[in-house]
Amino acid sequence: MRKIISIPIVLLLFFTGCNNSQTNTTDNKSGDKSVKQQSFVAKRYFSGFNDAHDTYNAISKASDGKIYYVLSSTRHDVGGQFYSYDPTTDKTEFILDLSDALGEKEQKYIAQGKSHVEFYEKDNKLYFATHIGYYQMIDGAENLPVVAPEGYKLYPGGHFVYYDMKTKELKSLSIAPEGEGIITMVMDKERDQLYGLTWPKGLLVHHDIKTGTLKNLGPVSKAGETQLGTDNFRVICRSMFVDPRDGNVYYSTADGDIYFYNSTMPAPEKLEGVDLRIDYFGSYDPSDAGSMGYNWRKIYWYEPENKAYGVHGNSGYLFTFDPREKKIEIIDRITSEPSRKSGMFDLFSYGYLGFMIDKDGIIHYLTGAPIYENGKRVAGVDKINMGAAKGLEHLHLVTYDIPNKEYKDLGPVFYEDNTFPTYVNSIAMDDIGNVYTLARFMHNGKEIEDLIKIELP
Repeated sequence: MRKIISIPIVLLLFFTGCNNSQTNTTDNKSGDKSVKQQSFVAKRYFSGFNDAHDTYNAISKASDGKIYYVLSSTRHDVGGQFYSYDPTTDKTEFILDLSDALGEKEQKYIAQGKSHVEFYEKDNKLYFATHIGYYQMIDGAENLPVVAPEGYKLYPGGHFVYYDMKTKELKSLSIAPEGEGIITMVMDKERDQLYGLTWPKGLLVHHDIKTGTLKNLGPVSKAGETQLGTDNFRVICRSMFVDPRDGNVYYSTADGDIYFYNSTMPAPEKLEGVDLRIDYFGSYDPSDAGSMGYNWRKIYWYEPENKAYGVHGNSGYLFTFDPREKKIEIIDRITSEPSRKSGMFDLFSYGYLGFMIDKDGIIHYLTGAPIYENGKRVAGVDKINMGAAKGLEHLHLVTYDIPNKEYKDLGPVFYEDNTFPTYVNSIAMDDIGNVYTLARFMHNGKEIEDLIKIELP
């Protein structure tokens, strides 16, 4: 008999990450007191949502110069909250509740509590996808609710949507099959195609904007994030990219294989002759829920070289992937300097998503750094069966200059009270180079996740 427990995500993530102890920001905490680093003081913003929970990926800069982001809700009756921030006025603005704007709040559906994807802009429209934030524990694993709260209907499925920046309206384009949320998305802007991976089954879904049709291409990796504890479990890829030369979309699997698909193909195909089973990345059981396995964590197409640049989450190795040459090349380990010195993986079980390439070809990466007490590294738990922190880490901003092949750890990030950001898995930059992310901090005695700004020199 299955054991079913309804529970919001916030109750499960027991490493909250707000450390109220005073922190010395003048050394790198690596145990080597001779090494000094600058540090950044991040500005915290309270957007107005008291129940804001962890957001992954869902922050981007648009052509109007504003930063758009979604704050997650784990409640069944409150949708994800969509906001913008204007760097010229230094103010945030509430835009809409995802469930309310899609007409599902009044219909009493379990809420569209999250977006876990970036925003893709075309013709003054921001394309993205919605995801569930309220779930049930079934046999010890996170899953879609099978029993709705009293008076509510089961989650209807995540939506491909766009937000019109002129009319300020949200429009649904299509809805994911089988009541699945959409956890990964990319857009082929030139060909007007949207591609996504659903959660928890890991279905590849394809929406053609021109025809308005949605295709379900089926599961990409066994049972996806269902059937925990069996050989059918596979953590789903969280980042895809499109090669603009031919429109192929690429994604990875926990087994280390790379697949591609485009709008003219009947089904995705495995790219033969190349894989991610690389010694430098580590050795993984792909059926284990405690890591992303051989999946890349984040990846982007870099047009000047006709290659993709990605990072493997657990090891922190930066690599290039040339799909036509079928070649993976290791570039550097872009974890923080303290992590590089320690030789250990970072403590976020899946690795960090705060990775982007700016217009000058410089990668900006928000990643972890070990905390040392009395010269010893503070260890976390050995394993956690989900994407979460296994222990506390400091946050560092790392850059890698692609044209000049130069790595830099710019230093740690703190708040003005010497506490530090945690659960950081997103990144955006404004027109003058300031960095934004969504991070946990204390607000009026309660821990929330909201917008922070890191001003660069």
